[in-house]
Amino acid sequence: MGFFSTESKKVYQPAGAVDLSSDSNETYLRANVKAPRLAGLVVKIFVWILELRILGPLVVYILKRDNLIHKLISFAEMEEPPAFLPEHLCEDIEERESSFVERDLSPSDQVQQAVQCLPLQSETVVGDPASSFRRWTIQDYARAYSSRATTPLVVAERFITAVKDSSKPDLQMSFFINHYVEDILRQATESTLRYEKGKPISVLDGVPIAVKDEIDCMPYPTTGGTKWLHNMRNCKNDACCVSRLRSCGAIIVGKTNMHELGLGTSGINPHYGVARNPYDTSKVAGGSSSGSAAVVSAGLCPVALGVDGGGSVRMPAALCGVVGFKPTFRRIPHSGVLPLNWTVGMVGILAATVEDALIAYAAMSGDLPSNEPTALLPRVNIPLLKSTHSISNVKLAKYGEWFNDCNDEIRSCCNQALDRLCMQYGWKTMEVTVPEIEVMRLAHYSTIGSECTASLGPLLEKLNIKESGWDARVALRIYRSFSSKEYLNAQRIRNRQMHFHMKIFKKADVIVTPTTGVTAYPIKSDALKYGELDYINGGFVHRKLQRAKSFL
Repeated sequence: MGFFSTESKKVYQPAGAVDLSSDSNETYLRANVKAPRLAGLVVKIFVWILELRILGPLVVYILKRDNLIHKLISFAEMEEPPAFLPEHLCEDIEERESSFVERDLSPSDQVQQAVQCLPLQSETVVGDPASSFRRWTIQDYARAYSSRATTPLVVAERFITAVKDSSKPDLQMSFFINHYVEDILRQATESTLRYEKGKPISVLDGVPIAVKDEIDCMPYPTTGGTKWLHNMRNCKNDACCVSRLRSCGAIIVGKTNMHELGLGTSGINPHYGVARNPYDTSKVAGGSSSGSAAVVSAGLCPVALGVDGGGSVRMPAALCGVVGFKPTFRRIPHSGVLPLNWTVGMVGILAATVEDALIAYAAMSGDLPSNEPTALLPRVNIPLLKSTHSISNVKLAKYGEWFNDCNDEIRSCCNQALDRLCMQYGWKTMEVTVPEIEVMRLAHYSTIGSECTASLGPLLEKLNIKESGWDARVALRIYRSFSSKEYLNAQRIRNRQMHFHMKIFKKADVIVTPTTGVTAYPIKSDALKYGELDYINGGFVHRKLQRAKSFL
């Protein structure tokens, strides 16, 4: 096609020559998404055009050109080779104020070690002090069960009632795609009997945990937020992460709602409803792990599992006011999870508190199944949160232009948090430059799109595309347009970014930035039936660090 000039291609200087100091002359390129919001009849017309054999590829080409994918990715030139996995050799430095987890421990033993690292008998109240609402933590449940103040069966019955109430027309929270009452009560009864005998398996025994419907979990089908995937792919066993939680006694309470195939950031699902934000039900919960974030935010579960390929755990966690944690690549086994994006998608944790996220991580992390070879042997260190000795001399790297690229409310809040950390613990902020952030975002988009298409390819060939939602059809059409050259260039950019980040981490301990550029935005009525295309709000939500953590 004659729409692209070779003069517009980006020629990158070698990564080692790029200045990362605060005085760098590197230009910060803000995300400038050029795509209108579409919903209702308009989105149906747009999809019809995109799927035309001749006109469709032309429209996709123009979209990629106008959004700088061609200039910065497709036709770019650089000297770095591709890095296909976010793995690198690293120094095994001595961790401060932490407890090393031996490799041969069972999940329940790892949980016990994690609990021993927490403050004793913490009575943390999680919620608004001015409200009667509070979220129970994992340790709250364990104490209540051990003291006979309540039982797992009573909690399960109340949970089932709460989910039923949340689905009524006046709320329509749409937390779950599937939850089986009989299965929940069976697990709760077994847990109650263990407590009656004085033999709970671990602190997780009887604790309700929800699972994103992208992770295999018996006896449920795995829909991926679609109406068709479970008919082509049978769920035969628990995913490894779910199996480890069960071995600790956790009660798996159902499969949470999600953006269809994880292809969006709003969590709006035309098949199963919109998982609404518990803080304001007129606003999105964020995606794609929308149901998991909402169910934790609402206080129904202290922990829920998500899958994060491009912020899909951290974004909804931020919008719903809970903790979102995406572990390092392969720290939690990925077996039994829909392989939508092999090198960027990982099982993540949404929790009411950092302590709860730590306990869940301890249960699921560790040696990988034999079918997941890795050059890195995961070394798990659990932070000593009970320690009274604060870690001194922590250096926080801050790229001012990136940090401030958000709305005023978020900027003010995050600056106050930094000031408080520095004042309380004597930590220091250092200014740096993180180059090519928008390039990284587009390279990540090219990567996740290519891997999703390759993974779903055999299934998509058999699919009646009309079974998919309209916004999912747009995403899949664009994803199919990525070439092998674009994928390879994206992995070369990954290599550059790994170099930049490792260089920064030689001088700093942490890179700080807000998680999202905006707070939760309104759910519009015209999006409920067919979904919506809102890449502008999506771009604002995606603007922050989650792209780096997803890609590296």
